[in-house]
Amino acid sequence: MNYSHFDKYLKKAMKYDFLSNYYKYSDPTLFITYYQKHLHYMQKALTPTSRSYEDREQPMMRILHASPGASSVDVYLNGRRTIRNLTFKQETDYIPLKEEGRYRIDIYPAGQTDKPLLTEDVQLEANRKYTSAVVGTPNDLDLILIADNSSTPEGETKVRFIHLSPNAPAVDIAAKNGDVVFSNISFKEITDYLGLTPMPLDVEVRAAGTDKVVLDVPPVRLRPNRAYTIYAVGLLNGNPPLEALISQD
Repeated sequence: MNYSHFDKYLKKAMKYDFLSNYYKYSDPTLFITYYQKHLHYMQKALTPTSRSYEDREQPMMRILHASPGASSVDVYLNGRRTIRNLTFKQETDYIPLKEEGRYRIDIYPAGQTDKPLLTEDVQLEANRKYTSAVVGTPNDLDLILIADNSSTPEGETKVRFIHLSPNAPAVDIAAKNGDVVFSNISFKEITDYLGLTPMPLDVEVRAAGTDKVVLDVPPVRLRPNRAYTIYAVGLLNGNPPLEALISQD
């Protein structure tokens, strides 16, 4: 790894981290602007310049905070803070990593480094995209590694569903007032992608094997050459409430 390259961009990332933190409560616009710059330079710091990597694509990973009731968190990757102050329902952009292999992910309460809430090792492969989701209740956190795949046949689209509500029962995903598309999906379960012709998608989440709707998913227009994930997050009949997040992979 080129450490002069790493140090150069790490210093810039630290500078913008300081600035974003300074404006966090006084100027939300500047806070967002500087935080985005912080992420940009963290990504550049983690991007290799050595020619040994030029012929293969790096693994990429994004982080999703899907633990209802958990505080905002900082995410450390191999001992370095990569994401700061990630709140419930927030999902980062994909972060390019330097190489395939094993990575340690530490999740801390935002601004703290005494004791991680969660530590997991994940194995990442080159040419792959992943989502690491922090799930479960604050007293029973877990991290699941989700393999993403954004490729589609030309002009087509696809969608999948991931159950991340810790107290919701197994569910079916169905066309609104219509047939079941995905059946009997339990907590932490990930469906396969379903290939579709680009179209408006209007689905609902039902208690598995019944017609009881537990969640209405906002309508979304599936566009060509894109892949989508629908997450169910939050708590059934609780706070924060059960809701759907729609993400492009």
